[in-house]
Amino acid sequence: MDSILTAAAGGMQARMQSLELLANNLANVETGGYKADREEFSVFTSSDASVDPWTGDAAVLPLVESRWTDSSQGGFRDTANPLDLAIEGPGLFSIRTPQGVRYTRNGTFRIGAGGTLAASDGNPVLGEDGGTISLQPGVPVHIQSEGSVLQGGVPVGRIALVQFDSGNLQRAGANYFRAADGVKASPASGEISQGKLEQSNVGAAESSVRLVSIMRQFEMLQRATNVGYELNRRAIEEVARVSA
Repeated sequence: MDSILTAAAGGMQARMQSLELLANNLANVETGGYKADREEFSVFTSSDASVDPWTGDAAVLPLVESRWTDSSQGGFRDTANPLDLAIEGPGLFSIRTPQGVRYTRNGTFRIGAGGTLAASDGNPVLGEDGGTISLQPGVPVHIQSEGSVLQGGVPVGRIALVQFDSGNLQRAGANYFRAADGVKASPASGEISQGKLEQSNVGAAESSVRLVSIMRQFEMLQRATNVGYELNRRAIEEVARVSA
């Protein structure tokens, strides 16, 4: 495959990866506490890459070198629901799931089975001692900025807020993260705001503009592919004509 087709095919593959990432971001614009995924582009040169006969340069392929999660804080929305919680500053809630402990910024909580404080999917929210927090339905709940939970003026537990060094968290689906193997959480310095929810940090307008831009780039690369095929076809026909 010549350099035009190689570069165009590599460019289309990289844009398809970007489109998949952007589509997922846009699908989570309204997901509480969702953190957008971003990509970094680079180029790849194979050890057996063909050399451009005109420039002498080896063919390179554009590619998405890495994906990273934008952990910047989203805006807050007032809900007046005492079990809706938002974290101001660094921090994550710890949730016990069937797959193990998972972490999230989504503070859409409720009273779950057995009276435990739970995430919207029913998985229990963990306290600082690693246990669950039990609540009585119908009794007012007050949650202080450092995570202490009081019901009827009586302390019933303290919500664990944890944080990790950059790169030590991996997406685990359902707006959850999991810690990398062997990595331990450390206490977070963020504060809890009761009756509020953190919104997604996906910029809908920005993502839509990028989506259109990448689609146009993909179309241009498709045209470049067609040009490459046409040049190859003409070259083959000319060689056949000369040989005849």
